[in-house]
Amino acid sequence: MAEITKEVVIVGAGPAGLAAALYAARDRHETVVLDKFVPGGQINLTDRIENYPGIKQISGPDMVAALMDQAVSFGAEIKNNSEVVGLKRLGDGKIMVQTDDDTYIAGVVILTPGSDYRKLGVPGEEKFRQSGTGVSYCGTCDAPFFRDKHVIAVGGGNVAVEDALHLAKYCKKVTLVHRRQEFRATKVLAEELIEETKKGIIELRLDSIITSINGSERVESATLKNVKTDATEELACDGVFIFVGMLPNTGFLEGVVDLDENGFIKCDPKYLRTVMPGVFVAGDCRVGAAMQLATAVGDGVAAALFMKEHLRDSGWWNIDREPSSIAFA
Repeated sequence: MAEITKEVVIVGAGPAGLAAALYAARDRHETVVLDKFVPGGQINLTDRIENYPGIKQISGPDMVAALMDQAVSFGAEIKNNSEVVGLKRLGDGKIMVQTDDDTYIAGVVILTPGSDYRKLGVPGEEKFRQSGTGVSYCGTCDAPFFRDKHVIAVGGGNVAVEDALHLAKYCKKVTLVHRRQEFRATKVLAEELIEETKKGIIELRLDSIITSINGSERVESATLKNVKTDATEELACDGVFIFVGMLPNTGFLEGVVDLDENGFIKCDPKYLRTVMPGVFVAGDCRVGAAMQLATAVGDGVAAALFMKEHLRDSGWWNIDREPSSIAFA
């Protein structure tokens, strides 16, 4: 097991991590990006991106390739299959990053492990998600692709209600499926949803779940089950939007930096600083993230810019922040 010294270690090679790598490497900081699998994360599963400013349309894999090539062209090193299993601040202020194979010693670490959409785990979900033929987890991203179509939305929280309302701006019909009678969304959002149903575009199917997503080449229907009566029906549709939450990839950070009850990394929103000096966070894994490609890239850029303040003056870390809740070893 080798010990490698780098000025900047970035954990995760999604859009946030690659953007951070570009800025760090272009500023001539010796930079390595460690990824558990391969660059891109969930954006690799996106067939078409049409809401990234300045690019009319691009596929997820092509976007990842462009980000990666640009970062590498300025000297960033990207290591695949390098899962980070531990993080520790050393007595001299350096950060030790432990992978299964190597130990890295860095002046700055930027955490960009991303998050994954919480799945329903029903037949057909993975098939139609992988091929980009009807299953989506982002209404903001994909609503325009279902213009004048009938889609099913699943969930009862703020995101589910907000995205169902957004889908109604494009789709001829939106059937919102929720397993309970009451929504977890805020009262004002729930009231807006109920009001919107009066226009006839949004229909509610409460006390219901989806048990399968069906079709041949594309989504053609979904099987619904009433949780109170066990009655089932097959509802024809052109797509299924799943809004049941996100799972941040932060299990390796428990007890290292502050996480909220759902595992998202707490940070100073002004500078993206965690409680551990020298460790920043960017992208979908942080509290308050907008869960968009453009904002993830923006986070990565911001973290790479702010890290220079820490490298210049370690005392900068405690400016405009509350005392840390974690004792540093």
